[in-house]
Amino acid sequence: MNSVSKQAIDTLIHARWVIPVVPSGAVLEQHSIAIHNKKIIALCPTANANERYTAEQEFALDTHAVIPGLVNTHGHSPMVLLRGIADDVPLQEWLEQRIWPLEGKFVSREFVQQGTSLAMAEMIASGTTTFADNYFFPDEVAKVAQHTQMRVQLACPVLDFPTAWAQDADEYIRKATQLHDDFRTSDFVYTAFGPHAPYTVSDGPLEKIVVLADELDIPIHMHVHENAKEVSDAVASDGRRPIKRLHELGLISPRMVCVHATQLVKTEMELLAELGANVVHCPESNLKLASGFCETAKLKQHGVNTALGTDGGASNNDLDMFGEMQTAAMLAKAVAEDASALPAHEALEMATINGARAMGMDSFIGSLEVDKFADITAVDMDALNTLPMHNPLSHLVYACKASQVSHVWCGGRLLYQDGELQTLDVIAIKQQASQWLKKMAGA
Repeated sequence: MNSVSKQAIDTLIHARWVIPVVPSGAVLEQHSIAIHNKKIIALCPTANANERYTAEQEFALDTHAVIPGLVNTHGHSPMVLLRGIADDVPLQEWLEQRIWPLEGKFVSREFVQQGTSLAMAEMIASGTTTFADNYFFPDEVAKVAQHTQMRVQLACPVLDFPTAWAQDADEYIRKATQLHDDFRTSDFVYTAFGPHAPYTVSDGPLEKIVVLADELDIPIHMHVHENAKEVSDAVASDGRRPIKRLHELGLISPRMVCVHATQLVKTEMELLAELGANVVHCPESNLKLASGFCETAKLKQHGVNTALGTDGGASNNDLDMFGEMQTAAMLAKAVAEDASALPAHEALEMATINGARAMGMDSFIGSLEVDKFADITAVDMDALNTLPMHNPLSHLVYACKASQVSHVWCGGRLLYQDGELQTLDVIAIKQQASQWLKKMAGA
């Protein structure tokens, strides 16, 4: 085939290994990804790609594994500005005595915009291309995402009490609905309802959210069964465990994203599986706050889609999905007392396609497949800690460091290359972080 007959495309990525995630466990050696108009148009052997395509940009990643952009399915991105400020205390004390007072004093549009910029920079540099965010002033998060060209699903907060963002549940819901209308045509900004937790949102608003989520066809993203105290307090209050109450209100469905879920009994796992609800596992945040263990092996056995999230930078304290994959895989084995629980390929699925599925976005992100957006992360495996290369998929989960991420694309747009962010100003972000440190000194 001569050059005249080659198809002109935007980008060709040639990699030592392509790990598409779908089909499960596949590792394609010496393969290439062809990208045009934001989407993947082909995955094929590199020799074949060179015969078929001519590209405006071409990348020869001879020592790299190329994977889908990672999907961080739960977080509170502006809270990176509170990183390290309230460590080593239990969840209720951390939340009620430290975090909520600090947020009451400092949260503003500027706080959210600048905190989100820092969080997105950290996430992109560690291979994440899509994240779910549950925080105040979500419209500011949306603006940063649009500018950065990174995908976000805004799990717009809903609470019964006033904050800097809204005064009551009706206002939170009204603003969430407006945001959905504002960004319905965006490739980068998606929406969900984010009722904070069963203990902070009463029945009326939850019933209203169920109806609106169906009408708008969007998820409901909620902290559920985060620790034992939440469950025991609920039982003492009205005689029901939170999952039972949420089920009776109509929330348990394929739209439901249950975050943390460290306190599920067998019948609750069966219920989530039967009704198609999702779980987001945040292993490092759960460990740090001693919230309990999400039993991922049992959830898998019951058929519950389980994704992975970092939680916020104030309770993790980083936004590194490579670290989260490794912790999830190791923890699952210890909790199940089974070394085969959550093997490497399933941990990667939790950090990619399972997250996309929980967010209702798996038809266009989460795996390297033709017609999906070209959301791609390249990892240089030529590092001392990932040699010798017996198994690239295993190394990605058990040995790889986020610092080995070399390139990140979102919709075919290069966001990160060889240590340099392409759509964010690192110097300005560092200066802003320093200013917030001064503002919060002694708080």
